[in-house]
Amino acid sequence: QVPLVESGGGLVQAGGSLRLSCAPSRYTLRTYTMAWFRQAPGKEREFVVGISWNGESTSYADSVKGRFTISRGNAKNTVTLQMNSLRPEDTAVYYCAARLMSGVTSNPFDFDSWGQGTQVTVSS
Repeated sequence: QVPLVESGGGLVQAGGSLRLSCAPSRYTLRTYTMAWFRQAPGKEREFVVGISWNGESTSYADSVKGRFTISRGNAKNTVTLQMNSLRPEDTAVYYCAARLMSGVTSNPFDFDSWGQGTQVTVSS
């Protein structure tokens, strides 16, 4: 497991943008496939987007396609989620997750490292 720290959440109006970042508190993410999940109150944790360890493959939930973009830093040691055209239904706690050198998957049980989460609130 690798300790993860998310940053960048906050409050934004509908139609606005936020950028979330995920970085390890130690070790490196270079060999980890990464993903963002989110969980709204009273709902199950859901997959948002994932990126392979080498950055060559991505997968997006249908609800965020065309609005969210995941990327890895030049050293592949940070992962960024750019969220545009935010909607009130995007309101949730967003979690960064990692799994070692495997393909992108939307199953949260395939990930063994998680951050503490960062709150994203979109007002209407």
